[in-house]
Amino acid sequence: MASVQVGVVMGSSSDWDTMQHAAQILDEFGIAHHAQVLSAHRMPDDMFAYAASALSRGLQIIIAGAGGAAHLPGMLAAKTTLPVLGVPVASKHLQGVDSLHSMVQMPKGIPVATFAIGAAGAANAALFAIAMLALHRPDLQEALEQFRRRQTEAARQITLPPIA
Repeated sequence: MASVQVGVVMGSSSDWDTMQHAAQILDEFGIAHHAQVLSAHRMPDDMFAYAASALSRGLQIIIAGAGGAAHLPGMLAAKTTLPVLGVPVASKHLQGVDSLHSMVQMPKGIPVATFAIGAAGAANAALFAIAMLALHRPDLQEALEQFRRRQTEAARQITLPPIA
C-alpha cells in the first residue's frame, strides 16, 4: 500500500457522517489516507502528537472536520506547517455556522483553509487536497481534469420541464 499522504481527522465519531465524503473522494482518486477521531478537547495530547509527527510520517495535507467550537483545525495548524483544510461540521443548535466562524477567524500566521459546512465542504476539501497533490503528479492532474469533465457532462444532461 502507498504511504499515507492525507490525514482525515475529526473531533468526534459523529463527525464521520460528514467526513466520510472526503474519504470517498480520496478513495475515488486512489489517494492513500487515514481517518481517525482526534478531539482537541478530549484528546489534546494525542492531537499535539499527531500534528508534531505528521510531516515525519509522510503526511502532506491534513483535512480536519469539527463542529461546535471547532478548535481541531486551528490547533493542528498551530502545531504543524503542513496545509490544514478545515471542514465545519453542522451542529445541532447552530447548524455549523459556529464552526465556520471559528475556523475563518484564525490569527494571521496560522492559516486554515476553510470549506463549506457539511458534506459539500468535506468533498471539496478532498478535491482541493487532490489539486494540491496534482501540482507534482501529472497522472493525478489528468484524473482531476477527467473528474471535472464528467461533472460538466452530467450537468449538461439535466433537463428541466418547460415553463408554462
